[in-house]
Amino acid sequence: MQLKIYNSLAGEKEIFKPILEGNVGMYVCGPTVYSNVHLGNVRTFLSFDFIYRSLIHLGYKVRYVRNITDAGHLTDDGDVNNDRFVKQTRLEKLEPMEIVQKYTVDFHKVLDMFNLLPPNIEPTATGHIVEQIELTQKLIERGFAYESNGSVYFDVLEYNSRGLNYGELSKRNIEELFANTRDLDGQGEKKNPQDFALWKKASPAHIMRWNSPWGEGFPGWHLECTAMSTKYLGETFDIHGGGMDLKFPHHECEIAQGKACNDASPVNYWMHANMLTMNSQRMSKSTGNYILPMQLVTGENDFFEKPFHPSIVRFCFLQAHYRSVLDISNDAMIASEKGYTRLMEAIKVLNSITPNDEKQSGFSLEEWKNKAYDALTDDFNSPVLIAHLFEAVKYIFALNDGKETVSTKDLDDLKSTLNALVFDVLGLQTIEENNNEKLDQTLKVLIELRNQARKSKNFELSDQIRDKLLAEGIELKDGRDGTSYVLN
Repeated sequence: MQLKIYNSLAGEKEIFKPILEGNVGMYVCGPTVYSNVHLGNVRTFLSFDFIYRSLIHLGYKVRYVRNITDAGHLTDDGDVNNDRFVKQTRLEKLEPMEIVQKYTVDFHKVLDMFNLLPPNIEPTATGHIVEQIELTQKLIERGFAYESNGSVYFDVLEYNSRGLNYGELSKRNIEELFANTRDLDGQGEKKNPQDFALWKKASPAHIMRWNSPWGEGFPGWHLECTAMSTKYLGETFDIHGGGMDLKFPHHECEIAQGKACNDASPVNYWMHANMLTMNSQRMSKSTGNYILPMQLVTGENDFFEKPFHPSIVRFCFLQAHYRSVLDISNDAMIASEKGYTRLMEAIKVLNSITPNDEKQSGFSLEEWKNKAYDALTDDFNSPVLIAHLFEAVKYIFALNDGKETVSTKDLDDLKSTLNALVFDVLGLQTIEENNNEKLDQTLKVLIELRNQARKSKNFELSDQIRDKLLAEGIELKDGRDGTSYVLN
């Protein structure tokens, strides 16, 4: 089967041809660790975790690099005080690297909760300052960048004047970009409004600063990904991924930096995950339509009627294609829980099925497998793959009801294929039953039986239930609001 990937640069699906046969170099833009990772971030990283798992399952040896942005993330190039780390250090009254550590730990904790595999390499921006300075020097030497008042900027007009195309990824016209750019404070340092910072001069109050040939400063946001991706994957590598919001300007700038430095396109396949909405509205702190990933799992929010296990959230997210907008709501989560439960029940039932080698089945396992893998190799189409999984679920319950048969060979093949697709590729996990919940439910039944015995004046039975529970360390307490229990 040929793997097809939607390439954002080409605007269409293309047959995937890795640079080195059987190997894949994949870089995904990681988090900026100045605050808690939000649910939209989780959706993006989960999408690429599914892609990573799929590539491995399809037999590729993958080097997956996902960075940590722990310095230099400016909201615009005009004001160094717009550095998100500077803002957060002032807000929380912590050192910058305390902020970095706090939210990096949170990021890993949340991704572990949703069963995301760690990347092979997770480099940080602060750990690659030397490489970023070297790239900046190279761009200056090649005439694509210039120093201005201790800062260094990439010259977009110079880039385009050499027959290159800044705007090729986002399909933006350079003249329109210049015409629509508003004036910003500090733009006087730039030759052109669309020039972007490679290195910024640090203000006296700026804590995160490093020595450079242009004075003390810090790297521009776009440069770090070029420095780290090329260091670990080469000047041209296979796949670069990230959220749709990074297409412009971040990824556009990466392409320009790569081509200007190395005379080669840095990436063969650009992949972008789409956004997450909640109740058909954009998630935003300012509007209040916003929850953190942990709040969805614990149920501590005003949007969902109950908590949802991380695996159910993961299942819900994968029911939308990574390039489609995903909308979550209470109804969507409840439906996902039902679908997830039925899928897991089918896998459990499958282990108790007895094969029959004498009768022919009406279900073609080979045809089903082909459809499942067609979906997987068609730009990692998770919703279609899941739909095919439920064809197998229907067949499994028909087997259990005696309405279908399966040979020994097909049963073994079905088990291995289903387990691989559900657990290895989709990354779902079984939910272990909570013994405390089962105990609580059991005791509620016994308390109800005792109450009925008391109403029927069968005090011998009611006392027997109470005494036997007490002997096991469970004390019943009768009160105005009913009967409760405590564990001794």
